[in-house]
Order: sequence, then C-alpha cells, then structure tokens
Amino acid sequence: MKIKALALISGGLDSLLAAKLIKEQGLEVIGLHFKIPFCKIDIKKSFPDIGIKIIEVNLSNEFLEVMKNPHHGFGSNMNPCIDCKILMFAKAKEMLSELGASFVITGEVLGQRPMSQNKQALRLIKRKSGLDDLLLRPLSAKFFPESVAEKQGWVKRDGLLDFNGRRRNPQKKLAQELGIVKYAQAAGGCLLTDPCFSKRLEELFAHKELNLDNLELLKIGRHFRISKNTRFVVSRNELENNQLIKLAKPGDYLFHAQNDLAGPISLARGVVDSKLLALCAQITAAYSDTAEVPAIDVFYRHLPTSEEKKLKTSCVPKSNFVHLLL
Repeated sequence: MKIKALALISGGLDSLLAAKLIKEQGLEVIGLHFKIPFCKIDIKKSFPDIGIKIIEVNLSNEFLEVMKNPHHGFGSNMNPCIDCKILMFAKAKEMLSELGASFVITGEVLGQRPMSQNKQALRLIKRKSGLDDLLLRPLSAKFFPESVAEKQGWVKRDGLLDFNGRRRNPQKKLAQELGIVKYAQAAGGCLLTDPCFSKRLEELFAHKELNLDNLELLKIGRHFRISKNTRFVVSRNELENNQLIKLAKPGDYLFHAQNDLAGPISLARGVVDSKLLALCAQITAAYSDTAEVPAIDVFYRHLPTSEEKKLKTSCVPKSNFVHLLL
C-alpha cells in the first residue's frame, strides 16, 4: 500500500514545493487547505495542478475563538500566527486517520517569518499541535531531527532540503527545476498582516462586534463609526455595490441616491434612529455624483422589507465626515 502524506496547502509557492517534493519521492499526497475569514486565497483558482487532490476545510469559527485570546500573542498587526498554526496543525492531526494518511508536511522555511518560523517557534508549534515527529518540513528538514517519515524510510532525507532565511531565490530556482511555472506570488495572503485592515479589526474588537458577518463587511468599502453602536459602510465601486447588497442582513439599512445620479450603495448596521438616518443619507449624498446641486433625494430601506423611503438630503463635502472615517 502506498504511503499517504497530508500536505497543508496555503496557496503559496512554499507549500506547493513541499507537496511536489514528497510526491516526487513516490508517495501519495493529499492537499489540505484551511479556510479562515482573513485569507484572500481562492485555492481552486490559484493552486496549479500537480496531481494532488485538494480538500478544503472551513476553520472560521474556531479561528474566531483564537482571535479573541491568542495564547502566544499577535505579530506586528493583528496576526496570531503561532496560535493559527497550532490550530491548523492540530486539526490536520485529527484528520490523518480519516484520510488514511501517515504524516503531515508543510512548506515552512526556517527563518522566513520572524514570529512563526524561527527555530523556537517551529519547535513550539510542532509540540503544541500534538504532531511532534509526525510533522515534516521538507524545505528545511535538514535543520531538524529526523521525522517519523524519515525514520520509517517513507521519505529519503537526501531528497529533502536546507532552505533558510527570507530570500526567495532558492524556491524560485527549485520551482523551475520541478517544471512549475505558475504559482502565487509571495504578497501575503492574510489580511491580518495588513496595517489598514488590522486597524479596522481593532476597532471592531473595541466595540465587541466580532462575528463572521461583520468580518466579511470589514473587507470592503469605506467604514464610518457614526455612533457607539452603529457602523456605516459606503461602497467604492460597482463591484462593492453588489457585495454590500449580498452582505446585508435583516436589521440593516441600505441607502442609495436618486436613480438619475451615480453613487454608492451604503449600509448601516446597528442601532439607527431618525438622526442617524439623516446622517447616513448625508454621507451617501457626499459620495454620490451630485453635480453640485444643493440637495438630492436619498432612498433607504430597512431589511428585510423591500419598501423604500425617501429623505430630502442637503449636499455637503466629504470633509465634513472625515472625523468619522475609520
């Protein structure tokens, strides 16, 4: 029976190379991609066909619990990298038996990321996840003691590598040698490493509004805090207009300018009174093409109803609301 390896697939080049290296040694490799709310990768589109099956597992709810209190803290922004890896690796261990796999491989490279890929952190993640010697890191394997896969002879150690540090040239060269020409660039697939997104997320934490619906909303538009209990989002283009409509939930308010004017869809979530309705209409008007008229009609509806109401709204500059912008 052919030995199976379970490869954690992030969507980047490193995990692709690790999976390919082990497959080249004659093992069957199953790809496992964990979906979390902050990942920008569409694995089905970004991961090239190297002859392995990819399984997607949604870890969103478990990851939110990690976000609330990461035992090993955050990185430079709101990225709990060590706790994230421990969660994913522990889940992979749980799935080994289910998938008939004997060990887990990852694309981690020693020294590539200062928080989660230094030697101490890599040892900690291996131990805390419960994987221990069932974990093999093919790209930096020669810096670590032999794993179970090597001890059992399933994987030949001389076919593993000693990549170290943040330089990407060794990976690019290896990709070329393995005939891999299409792969995701190392631009960072996690929104938690983005300072602007992290700032918004911190604000969401501060108002105790952390949930999956609000996280999806956080990814698009201009965000305003118009009251302690109310968030207002203004789209920036037609794509975001459609996204806001799809993300709207019962209880939300949707706004748009009169039909003869180009402008955004806007969404208010939280407690909205008559004063805030007027403010939302004003902000919507400010981001619409009002052609310098003194006032326009802004229409709104309170979901789930489809009935629209109209507010006559004065047109004032966007600068009037900059103090509310997140």
